[in-house]
Amino acid sequence: MSKHISIRLPTALALSLGLAGAAAAADVTVAVTAIVEHPALDAVRQGVQDELAAQGWRAGDNLDFQFESAQGNPATAAQIAQKFVGEAPDVIVPISTPSAQAVAGATKDIPIVFSAVTDPLGAKLVASLEQPGGNVTGMTDLSPIGAHLDLVKEITPEVATLGVIYNPGEANSVTLLDLLKQEAPARDIAIVEAAAPRSADVQAAAQSLVGRVDAIYVPTDNTVVTALEAIVGVGIDNGLPVYAGDTDSVPRGAIAALGFNYHDIGIQTGRIVARVLAGEAPGDIPVQSIEITELHVNPGAAERMGVTIPEAVIARAGTVIE
Repeated sequence: MSKHISIRLPTALALSLGLAGAAAAADVTVAVTAIVEHPALDAVRQGVQDELAAQGWRAGDNLDFQFESAQGNPATAAQIAQKFVGEAPDVIVPISTPSAQAVAGATKDIPIVFSAVTDPLGAKLVASLEQPGGNVTGMTDLSPIGAHLDLVKEITPEVATLGVIYNPGEANSVTLLDLLKQEAPARDIAIVEAAAPRSADVQAAAQSLVGRVDAIYVPTDNTVVTALEAIVGVGIDNGLPVYAGDTDSVPRGAIAALGFNYHDIGIQTGRIVARVLAGEAPGDIPVQSIEITELHVNPGAAERMGVTIPEAVIARAGTVIE
């Protein structure tokens, strides 16, 4: 029988030794890519870098932290994935479903820690959430769709038709649309789709909903969120309240969102990356999620769209945009 001896060090000394160990380790390369740059995905990237720094891996010191954006182009995402694989970093961190699919399709050997992926199973990134298998694991940001619809009804009880703008080419968006269709009937809401395969199509998709819906919902669709201001403009011009699936869209003009703090998602992703750098196999690390949601509201944007957010909603909001 083996005997395990545990020695407890003073906290400050233990932290010092931990950081010294990381600093003394060989330099590592973490390559990060995202399908596009927008506040939520940018917050994830920053969270990853912040957590790695907290664990002793500092960019420009013992960490080569690379980043490339696909600028919304899936073909570019595939090119970035191939480029990263050719450079053989220690870990690749794809942010968003399209980028994760591109990287997973490019390598079965280099560790992959994805982040902000709505449906890892539906996107065929992992065999299971508990035992991902292979070289892939990461963080899911599946939206609490039922709670989102409840919020729509609480703020605007008269909503009977909800327009959803989405990119049919994003697997995450298709999953969210399916969930909306499942959850909406119980709340007496009919879902009206408006496809926007490119960011340039978003404004026309929003215009197509005018006169057909009572409100617009923007899911965590990277293509659509990039052009959120165009949807907000349509909402203001036509008295259509615009709701969002991510809280970073609220300062940009959505009236409310119940979602995750994407910097926190990045922090948690960074912890997984650190575990992989320490030698754990990605396939043995369960896919993780964040259960805590935050309510953000924008009363000014709501007023411009002809809506008054109830005081009870404002009172429980974690963030109120003035």
